[in-house]
Amino acid sequence: MIKGIGIDLVQIKRMERWVADNALLKRFFHPDEIAYSLSMGKNAAAALAARFAAKEAYGKALGTGLANLNLNEIMVLNNENGKPKIKLFGSAQSAMEKSGADIIHISLTHEKDNAAAVIILEKV
Repeated sequence: MIKGIGIDLVQIKRMERWVADNALLKRFFHPDEIAYSLSMGKNAAAALAARFAAKEAYGKALGTGLANLNLNEIMVLNNENGKPKIKLFGSAQSAMEKSGADIIHISLTHEKDNAAAVIILEKV
């Protein structure tokens, strides 16, 4: 059963200045996301934008927005094949438990100026 769906779009240019701002990165991203994104070199801003879009989409799928969520407790990773997945901690994990969902489906994309994410929360 689908418990929630969220989508978000982020301009990559918005993240370009964040790449050099360690305080902003730590506020909004998990350390593993920061390391991965910065390892992408010239594509770091696109990687950050897609991950930020995923966090926003997660809040929308919950139906609560980002209220009471620490965004650095939502970690967007890629498996060995490049497929994105989310790992939750703290407030983000508590919100998932309250939603009644137990699976998160995620899709990320970026093209030219924008990055987008779709999140589907499912109860099996």
